[in-house]
Amino acid sequence: MSIPGTALKTGLTERDLDTLRGVEGTAGVSPQVSLMSAAEVDGEVYKKISIDGESAIYFLNNDVIESGRPFGAADMGGEAHVCIVDHTFIRKAMWGKKVLGSTIRLGGYEYQIVGIQKDSDSMLNAYTDTSSYDGTIMIPYTNAMNMSGASGITSVEVYIAKDASSGTVEKNLRKALNGIFNDADNAFSIFNMESLMKSINTTKAMMQAMLGGIASIALLVGGIGIMNMMLVSVSERTKEIGLRKALGAEPARIQTLFLFEAVTLSVFGGLIGVGIGELIAAIGSVALKIKFSFSPGAVLLGLGFSLGVGIVFGWAPARRASRLNPIDALRSE
Repeated sequence: MSIPGTALKTGLTERDLDTLRGVEGTAGVSPQVSLMSAAEVDGEVYKKISIDGESAIYFLNNDVIESGRPFGAADMGGEAHVCIVDHTFIRKAMWGKKVLGSTIRLGGYEYQIVGIQKDSDSMLNAYTDTSSYDGTIMIPYTNAMNMSGASGITSVEVYIAKDASSGTVEKNLRKALNGIFNDADNAFSIFNMESLMKSINTTKAMMQAMLGGIASIALLVGGIGIMNMMLVSVSERTKEIGLRKALGAEPARIQTLFLFEAVTLSVFGGLIGVGIGELIAAIGSVALKIKFSFSPGAVLLGLGFSLGVGIVFGWAPARRASRLNPIDALRSE
């Protein structure tokens, strides 16, 4: 929730936050403060540090701590100088040093490192360029307010109770905020994550349907190609088929032979396709800086489709080969 406020009232005060906490259906209100600052470690200054001010409620709803401890209610008074660092900051400023329990200097104060953040693999972080940053450090939001000199909270996360409706809670929050800002226009904006997820899921379903259609067309074209190749193979090997039948080969054996060739051809093509697809996915994950995940189920599904295409489109040529008259086949040129 973004709360720029008005010309007369910028952001929210602690009293306003208490009003939001009292809104029916809320399970917690977490103020957030973001700014850029410098950090000093053993006399070395790192100027591009992203500072995230968070509350104790944030850590109750987000699993972001890899080791150490999150902030507690006792850290929110503005006098507790504790911080949580990420792996980027550790690599650039504290490589080879003890992290937990060490102290760094932020905004003229000594901060003790009490926790280490997990690496995030969210899409938002994937598309956010932080290559020029020296890392991210979390501190209590009250400390971040003092550091930034801001007079009010302009960003808040509201957590909804399990038995509450997001639409109802949003309506109640709008009513409370309108009261706080005297119904001023553009004083706040609410982003309902449930509505956002519904939009994302709708878009995802449309993309899946589109990709499924493209894949179906590709399978159809590939299957027709296999069928044509096998029909040509039957035509070119007519004498061979006639000779096999003359020597006692049963129609079922001839059909199985050509069907096996069609399946082998399709599965081999499927293996090549899966290999190329995994390679492209690995390169894409490196380029987008997201985690590459190998899915055995997806690979088996792809190979299963390849097998099915070989059986379906190879059956007609194999059937045709099994029905050839051996005398006519031996006479063919």
